[in-house]
Amino acid sequence: MVTTLPSDQLTDVPAEQVAAESARRRTIAVISHPDAGKSTLTEALALHAKALREAGHVHGKAGRAGVVTDWQDMEKQRGISISSAVLQLDHRDTVVNVVDTPGHADFSEDTYRALTAVDAVIMLIDAARGMEVQTRKLFGVCKQRGLPVVTVVNKWDRPGQEALALLDEVESVTGLRPTPVTWPVGIAGDFRGLLERSTGGYVKYTKAPGGATLAVEERMDAAGAEAAEGDAWRQAVDEHELLAATGADHDEEEFLGFRTTPVFFTAAVANTGVGQVLDALVDIAPSPRDQRDVAGEVHPVTSRFTAQVFKTQTGMNPAHRDRLAFARIHSGVFHRGMTVRDDRSGRPMVLKHVQTVFGSDRSTVDVAWPGDVIGLVNARHVNVGDTLSENGRTAYPPLPVFAPEHFRTVRPKDLGSGKQFRQGLRELDAEGVVRVLTSDSRGDGEPVLSAVGALQFDVVQYRMTHEFRSPVLFTELPFTTARIIEAKDAPLLRSHRGCEVVQNAEGRVFALFTDEWRVRSFERDNPDVKLEELVATSD
Repeated sequence: MVTTLPSDQLTDVPAEQVAAESARRRTIAVISHPDAGKSTLTEALALHAKALREAGHVHGKAGRAGVVTDWQDMEKQRGISISSAVLQLDHRDTVVNVVDTPGHADFSEDTYRALTAVDAVIMLIDAARGMEVQTRKLFGVCKQRGLPVVTVVNKWDRPGQEALALLDEVESVTGLRPTPVTWPVGIAGDFRGLLERSTGGYVKYTKAPGGATLAVEERMDAAGAEAAEGDAWRQAVDEHELLAATGADHDEEEFLGFRTTPVFFTAAVANTGVGQVLDALVDIAPSPRDQRDVAGEVHPVTSRFTAQVFKTQTGMNPAHRDRLAFARIHSGVFHRGMTVRDDRSGRPMVLKHVQTVFGSDRSTVDVAWPGDVIGLVNARHVNVGDTLSENGRTAYPPLPVFAPEHFRTVRPKDLGSGKQFRQGLRELDAEGVVRVLTSDSRGDGEPVLSAVGALQFDVVQYRMTHEFRSPVLFTELPFTTARIIEAKDAPLLRSHRGCEVVQNAEGRVFALFTDEWRVRSFERDNPDVKLEELVATSD
C-alpha cells in the first residue's frame, strides 16, 4: 500500500513525485450517531477493496467474526466503537485511508480530533431514524472545518423512511443540497437494487449466504430492469427524473465547495451498494490539501515532511504493551530512519520504528506520503496535538480539548497494585480516555478523573482491570464544570466554597466548581482573577 524507494533516493524526493503520490491519496472519516453502522460500513469498504476475504459483524451474528476496527474486547462485548481506528485500503491505484470514529457522544473528543486528520467525511444516516442528534453535532464540526461530506443512507434493507423525505431532512438540517448518485429500487425494507443515475443502468443484488462475502451483482439496462422489477423500477425512474428536473445531480465544484452532498444508498451488513461508495471516494473525494500552521503560513503538500499526532493508543499488542502515536502526514515524504523534531518539546526524534495499521494489525512502513496515517511505536514523549517536522520549526494549530462534565476520584482496589495503578492511569491519560488530575490534598494515591461522558469511566474500569491488572474503585464528586486558572490564584480558589484546585500531568492548574452559579459567584467577588473556559468547538 506504500511506494518503496531505494534508500539513496529518499533524501531528496522531487516535488513532482510527492505531488503525484499525494494526489492518489484519499483520507476520510466515517461519522454518525451510534448504531447507524459505521464499523459495518468500514468493514464492507475493506471487503470491496479486497483487503478482507470476509466481512465481520459488529455483534458477531450468524457465526461471523467481529469487525476489524472494533478490536478492543470492550468494543466486541458492547457492540460499540469507543476509539477511532484506521484502515488503509488500495482501490484502483488509489490509497484510501479510512478513519472509523466512535459515535457515542461520551467519546466525541476522540471523534473531533480524528476529524482534524482527514480531508472529507462519510456521514452515515440510518434509513429509519434519519439525522440524529450526534450526527447533527458532528456535521457542525465538518462545516466548521469545511470538510466535504459524502452522505450514505444505510440499512435500506430494513423498514424506514421514504427516500425523498430523507433527502429533505438532510437538506433542512445541513443546508447542503443532496445530489444522489445511486437511487434505491424498492422501498426501505424491500431493497431490490440500485439505479445508477449517471448511466440509467440497474444493479440487482442477491445477498451472499451469511452476508460475510460480496453480494452477487447482476447489471441490466433499463428494459431489463423494468421486466425484472416492474412497478418498483418505474417508481425509481420517476423519482430519478424528478431529481434530474430539479438539478439534483452531482457537481464536483459544488461538492468540494461545501454546497452539496452526494448521496448513496446501502445495506452495509449485506455488503450491498458499498462498491459505489468506494468508487466515489476515488472519483470525487479530495486528495490532501495544503495546510496552515499556527502562524498562518501555508505548507504545500510538496514541502518538507510535517505530520501531526491526533491520537495515541496502548494495548494494541498485549504481548508487549507498547504505545502507538497516530500521526497524519500533511506534507513531504516520510522515510524510515529520518530525523524530525517535536514542536512542543523541541526534542529531535529518529523515526526508526514506524508502522501502518489495519485495525489492530500492524506492519512496518518504509515510505509514506501526505494523507497517510503512520503509527510511531513507543514514542512516549510525544503527545496528542504535537507537530513533527523535518525543519523543526513548524507547528500546526492545537487539537480540540473538551470541557469535562463528570468527575470522580479513583483508587486501586488492591493496595499492592500501586505500580500498575499509576502506570495504567498515565497511559489512559496520555490517550485521552480520561483526564487524570491531582491535588496537594489528595496526592497521587487517589487522583481525580475528569470526563466528557460517564461511559468513559466504564472504559477506565474495564481497561484497568483487564489490561493493567489493577481493578479500581470510584467515588463520584459533586463538580460539574472546570476552569483553567493561574497558579498564583490557587490559594484563593482553594478557600472558595464548592471549589477544588487540581492540576494535570503538564502542570496546568484547574479549578473545579460544583455548578455554574459557583463560578459566577466567584467571578463577581474576584473580578481580577482570570477563569478560562475549556472550549474546543461549537456544536
